[in-house]
Amino acid sequence: MKIGIPKAFLYYRYRELWQTFFQEIGCEIVTSQDTNRAMLLAGTKDSIDESCLPAKIYLGHVRSLIDGCDHIFVPRFENFGKNDVMCDRFMGLHDIVRNVYPEASLIGFDLASTEHKSQWQAYLGLGKTLGKGAIEVLLALRRARLAQEAADQKRQRQQNELFRQQGVKILLAAQPYLIHDPYVGGPLTAMIREQGAIPLYSDHCCRRQCRKRALEICGNLYWIMNKESVGAIAMHRHQVDGIILLAAYPCGSDALVNELVLRKVKDVPVIQIILDEQQSESGLATRVESFIDILKERKRVSA
Repeated sequence: MKIGIPKAFLYYRYRELWQTFFQEIGCEIVTSQDTNRAMLLAGTKDSIDESCLPAKIYLGHVRSLIDGCDHIFVPRFENFGKNDVMCDRFMGLHDIVRNVYPEASLIGFDLASTEHKSQWQAYLGLGKTLGKGAIEVLLALRRARLAQEAADQKRQRQQNELFRQQGVKILLAAQPYLIHDPYVGGPLTAMIREQGAIPLYSDHCCRRQCRKRALEICGNLYWIMNKESVGAIAMHRHQVDGIILLAAYPCGSDALVNELVLRKVKDVPVIQIILDEQQSESGLATRVESFIDILKERKRVSA
């Protein structure tokens, strides 16, 4: 049985978990290709105008998988507890995809609690849909969770090594599907490296610590992934030379939270970059180069 996984949205947060789980229950994984212009155009055509850039990209990935697998995995995430809510787009994603592509065979689950048993129950339901027994599913999820934890810890260790290196260090504070998508955040990361600076990622920090440290900047953030991004800024603002807030148009939660950061974080240079489907790499390069020149000069003066 072939399970298609769109390489977009929460794939960049849970890829090891999902891939290991499906492999452990005997499924073949088919991931979509990296985001490209054709995918974006296809997703934009199938989206409403008010949809955000990552949602348009996600639909392009789903479309590319329809003829190449038996089922496409599109989960629904509502929250991780009372005070850790996901953006509305993740709550309605399964329904949106089902209505846009009625010919696609979708599988998924609903996750709406941090309770330990709730995640197990979600995956048990998913396994039952695929004809798998409870014991097989529970063992697969246990191995998948261990694989995800190991991968997260490895990324955290690698980033901690970068914090100790010499040079201009820039924290990219954004959603993981913006930072790590080769088409969306890839050019920005490449530009930073080309200018001799070191890019660091907010999602490669310990999520649990980030959620706690977010209180230092704002005590009542609503969205869990924005809370983690803000917490990463609180944790590392004195270890970096600058911060780039990366947002996608028209994301309301990112726009609100990034404005909050711009107003409250004054002890380190911060800029916001907003991306859409009409983005120009030349204009982006000019902003990045100017920002890094400022950081290098500040570092030289303070040396």
